[in-house]
Amino acid sequence: MRSHLLNDTTTEHYRRSVTEGVERVAAKLAATDRPFTGVTADDLAPRIDAIDLDRPLGDTTAVLDELEDVYLRDAVYFHHPRYLAHLNCPVVIPAVLGEAVLSAVNSSLDTWDQSAGGTLIERKLVDWTAARIGLGPAADGVFTSGGTQSNLQALLLAREETKTQDLGRLRVFASEVSHFSVQKSAKLLGLGPDAVVVVPVDHDKRMQTVALAHELERCAEAGLIPMAVVATAGTTDFGSIDPLPEIAGLCEQYGAWMHVDAAYGCGLLASLKYRHRIDGIERADSVTVDYHKSFFQPVSSSAVLVRDAATLRHATYHAEYLNPRRMVTERIPNQVDKSLQTTRRFDALKLWMTLRVMGADGIGALFDEVCDLAAEGWKVLAADPRFDVVVEPSLSTLVFRYVPAAVTDPAEIDRANLYARKALFASGDAVVAGTKVSGRHYLKFTLLNPETTTADITAVLDLIAGHAEQYLGESLDRAC
Repeated sequence: MRSHLLNDTTTEHYRRSVTEGVERVAAKLAATDRPFTGVTADDLAPRIDAIDLDRPLGDTTAVLDELEDVYLRDAVYFHHPRYLAHLNCPVVIPAVLGEAVLSAVNSSLDTWDQSAGGTLIERKLVDWTAARIGLGPAADGVFTSGGTQSNLQALLLAREETKTQDLGRLRVFASEVSHFSVQKSAKLLGLGPDAVVVVPVDHDKRMQTVALAHELERCAEAGLIPMAVVATAGTTDFGSIDPLPEIAGLCEQYGAWMHVDAAYGCGLLASLKYRHRIDGIERADSVTVDYHKSFFQPVSSSAVLVRDAATLRHATYHAEYLNPRRMVTERIPNQVDKSLQTTRRFDALKLWMTLRVMGADGIGALFDEVCDLAAEGWKVLAADPRFDVVVEPSLSTLVFRYVPAAVTDPAEIDRANLYARKALFASGDAVVAGTKVSGRHYLKFTLLNPETTTADITAVLDLIAGHAEQYLGESLDRAC
């Protein structure tokens, strides 16, 4: 069994195995003509259940053949131009190369004696991102597993900065379309059930600053503590960007920590055309960025950035076996001093490889393309009488629903849209997402693939309309 350990004696085995796997995936990507096969859980589960994990195949080729049957054939392929559903991006090749390197070397980014240069590369990328945001010379941060963890850590720091033990008095303000992780973080941080104050949004799904000011004033009058305001730069459902300068002013007025959840909108940090859409982000106390959304990185690659490095002390614990206090005075850089995690992958390497090969402008140009595509898609939807589109996009998301001319019952229209999404997924021709707007069911395109075209959007809209019309026709037949 030692022949399977990666070391100086098995490099040829490593090379052959990885090459065979890469060739298998490359062939699959080249042959994929739709984003999904339409397989159901009932169809796939028995194949996986039948595998006896206590009886290994012992051969890489045999295992890859099996993997083709249970995974590769039926995977949902985000690289396909008609995958239009969630915040999943196609990935750039330099980042995939970085993934291969970091997996093989297997550094752990918690302490210097486990990562050395990896520590310094991550710190360099944190500094680079903080400078792009404009957080100032005292800024710092750390890579995380994703936006949910980044938001949790940011709110942990905000809680500790209030310097109160009476957690029941703390309030967090977020828009009604902010990410669910705000509510989840409040619960994990031991805040009360009323801790998150939901602020209404305007027609463009942006936080209403007049309503925020009213809620902050009510908080002050009630003797409560405005712990944080979470502004969103790219909401999950709409890609909407809250008015950051106005929110920053209110945070300063009421002494609240300003956190910007830019998990989606962080791509604008590299944009050549639309960077101004997140003006005001530089006034934040903390920022969440997900490189695995709009920087075209493989999952996971995310970070939380803070204006004041000193606030990261709230995540610091010292263990004699790992990062004893003496290491601070010896100027040994341990990233675990800043992180909620201990063992942590060298995910920063993927972004490093991408920047060193493509440059920030290359990333920004790709993100600009999908923003431009969304603008064109909005025009298509706005001109098509079959569809109702909710808001003009700020990033690359379109929310809409099929509205038949001859049907006026909102519940029936809901069912038609739900059916269309399900039927489209089952066909494998395209994958779209769904959400609710004012209690009604809508469909969603999240456009993160520069290879997607306006023609793809038009074709998928025709497929949606066809499925919805089929449902309504069958429904009418049943009614008769």
